Amino acid sequence: MSDIRARPEVTVVFRSGWQWVAVEGRAELAGPDDRLDGLGKDETTRVLRATYAAAVGGSADDWAALDESMAAERQTAVLLRIDRVYPAP
Repeated sequence: MSDIRARPEVTVVFRSGWQWVAVEGRAELAGPDDRLDGLGKDETTRVLRATYAAAVGGSADDWAALDESMAAERQTAVLLRIDRVYPAP
């Protein structure tokens, strides 16, 4: 995460088979070491939970245990404000 903290301008490429798309933008971090402007600890926990649920396609069996595990592991959500999209030709 230190690279993103130092240089938050990022490019991310998504690929499925031979189709791809690239996006450029500015990364924002949300986690125990990185608070988004205007969000407190509880709101940051909600962002992490929503990110987790979207990534796994469901919800956790025990949110409290997951919250503890994510905090202990310093898990961080990387959010991207997209400035430019490059679709596959």
